[in-house]
Amino acid sequence: MHRLFVGLRPPEPIRTQLLGMMGGFPGARWQSDEQLHLTLRFIGEVDRPQAEDAAFALAGVQFPAFDIALADVGMFDARGRPNAIWAGVRPHDELARLHRKVDQALVRVGFEPERRAYLPHITLARMNAAAGAADRWLADHAALTSEPFRCDAVILFESHLGREGASYEAVARYPLSS
Repeated sequence: MHRLFVGLRPPEPIRTQLLGMMGGFPGARWQSDEQLHLTLRFIGEVDRPQAEDAAFALAGVQFPAFDIALADVGMFDARGRPNAIWAGVRPHDELARLHRKVDQALVRVGFEPERRAYLPHITLARMNAAAGAADRWLADHAALTSEPFRCDAVILFESHLGREGASYEAVARYPLSS
C-alpha cells in the first residue's frame, strides 16, 4: 500500500525561515526541513493501480504558476487539546482554485471528493498529549510574514510512517505553466 498526498514544497529560504522559528514549546515535535510542505489534497492509503491512477490524473492538471507568502501562525486542536502548530500563507484564492482542480482530477479517476474545508498551511509541529497551551508561542510569532515565493510545481508525495514520525518522498513532480 502507498500513503499519498499532493502538495507544494516551499523554496529553501522559506524553509530556513520556518526552521528558525521552531523551538521554545514543550511537548511539540517540530518538523524537519524534509517534512515542510503545503498539502493540497490528502489521498490516503492506496494500492499500486490507484497510485498510478492518481499520478495519471495529476499529470493532466493545467494551472498557472503563482506567488504566495507566509502570513501568520495558528493551531489546530482536537477536543480542546492542541495537536498541531502551523504557518499560514496568503493569498488563499489561487491555492483554493488549485486545490479544487487537483480534487476534481482525482475524482475523475475514481477517488472520493475532498469533504473537509481547505485551509492552506504549512505544519510546523505536532503536539503530544503533554503539550500545554500554545498561546505564548503563537503570540510571539503572530507577525510572521515573508517575501512572496513562487509555486511552480505540484508534487505527489508518498508518506512513510516510522517511529520518528513521517518521512516524505516526492514520487512525481508536475510543473505549473509559467
